[in-house]
Amino acid sequence: MSETEGNGAATQQPPQVKMQILGQYIRDLSFENMLVRKGAQGEVSPDISVQVALDARKRTAENQYEIITKFTINSKNKSDDAQLFLMELEYAGIFHIENVPEEQLHPFLLIECPRMLFPFVRRIVSDMTRDGGFPPLNLEPVDFVALYRQEIARRAQQQAQDTPANGETA
Repeated sequence: MSETEGNGAATQQPPQVKMQILGQYIRDLSFENMLVRKGAQGEVSPDISVQVALDARKRTAENQYEIITKFTINSKNKSDDAQLFLMELEYAGIFHIENVPEEQLHPFLLIECPRMLFPFVRRIVSDMTRDGGFPPLNLEPVDFVALYRQEIARRAQQQAQDTPANGETA
């Protein structure tokens, strides 16, 4: 291959991906402090579980998407399994996205966009737990790639269970 052929191929790069956050907001927020309602009894040693769910929706405007992150944070006392608090947060962002190939758009929306929103979610969770009378909870970073892969595997397994095996009739 000549040098000019190599350079010609390099100029045919795909257009650069553009992503802009147009807005972000709390869709739903709930913080229930069971410890105060029931009254603290004995030693409290929290065991915290965090569940994350994601959703992406195309908006009517061209190249715009709404990404919704749903966090459910449950804190129970290790000694007696009594619930201390329950926090549910739906945090959304409106994104303008251009030049992402169609086959890469779904993972882009459910990996890159939530990564951009996560620092704001982390701050809200920290402030709410502190304002609710607990030490501020600083969420560990979420591996959105692993979360995406788990969801794809779960959907594939569900689809395999819903589809009859070869030779069987429905």
